[in-house]
Amino acid sequence: MKTKKMIVLLALFICVAMALTVSQVSAKNTTIKTQMMFPCSLPDLGNPMVWFSENVKKATNGEINFKLYDPPKLVPVMDILESVSQGLLGAGFAAPGFWMGKVPAAAIFGSVPFGPEGPEFISWLYYGNGLKLWQEAYDKSGLNLKVFPVLIVPPETSGWFTKKIEKVEDLKGFSMRFYGLGAAVIEKLGMSAAMLPPAEIFPAMEKGVVDAAEFSTPAVDESAGFYKIAKYNYYPGWHQQASIQELTINKDLWNKLEPHQQSIIELTAMASLINCIAVGEGRQGPVIKKNAEERGVNNVKWSPDLLAAFKQAWDKVVKERCAKDEMFKKVWEDLSKFREDYQTYKDFAFLPR
Repeated sequence: MKTKKMIVLLALFICVAMALTVSQVSAKNTTIKTQMMFPCSLPDLGNPMVWFSENVKKATNGEINFKLYDPPKLVPVMDILESVSQGLLGAGFAAPGFWMGKVPAAAIFGSVPFGPEGPEFISWLYYGNGLKLWQEAYDKSGLNLKVFPVLIVPPETSGWFTKKIEKVEDLKGFSMRFYGLGAAVIEKLGMSAAMLPPAEIFPAMEKGVVDAAEFSTPAVDESAGFYKIAKYNYYPGWHQQASIQELTINKDLWNKLEPHQQSIIELTAMASLINCIAVGEGRQGPVIKKNAEERGVNNVKWSPDLLAAFKQAWDKVVKERCAKDEMFKKVWEDLSKFREDYQTYKDFAFLPR
């Protein structure tokens, strides 16, 4: 009888031990459903997230799998931020400028008119107060998520126009698809701005809903086919000299991950930025040439007078935004101070352009 009890107890012990082992494994291996704002196949904007997710999976030996869903398979793209915060999504990938209605300061972390180029932007995020302030902005808005920069886009084109723009007066009455803080700038110059989601831009141009559009780099714009509709492509992208895209993870989910898993995600996100600069800047030149030589596109640079007009309008916009929102002001002042110090180094160290 005693032996039978011992056998039963041993069997129970083995079952409990096995159950605990299975529980630990299932807790350790995590699939994170991730809604994309841009299709995974889109160069410079979507494809880098594929690189990120594949490398996280490799580095964690399969423990963490960011399962990517093209828009809008799980939720509409404009619902990504709230869906991650509420736990309806494990993670989301998006451009933070789309959230500036809820979190005004978010637009600064996406892109800054007449702002820093890629290396300076990354420097502020990681070695200034950028990342800390970004998280603070979302926390103060009541969002239950962890945020990371995971992608950086090199300088964009300034937009596609159906006619040549020679003076500020030529812009008046124009309707244009525009993203982020730059939208407020063009409105100061008599244009109307529509922040259309990516999938809606080409149809809006084709139907004449908007007269012009900006979207991204030459390589991304090529895939969107804007050259088929508009033949004037303007440079430089004064509104987005560098653009950051974010990965947001539900904070409850994030806190359940093992410390080494969190570190791998953070380090892979940082590595992704370097990969984006290398790939993104390397692919643009041939596309610009092809547009001109094969597609009849006029690659045009803004005149000094027009660039000055954009800058004057931007100075007014940022002053107004700082007056309206304390967090926006806090972030802007911190970035501005960082840029002042960086400029001292830049003036001495960099070759004149």
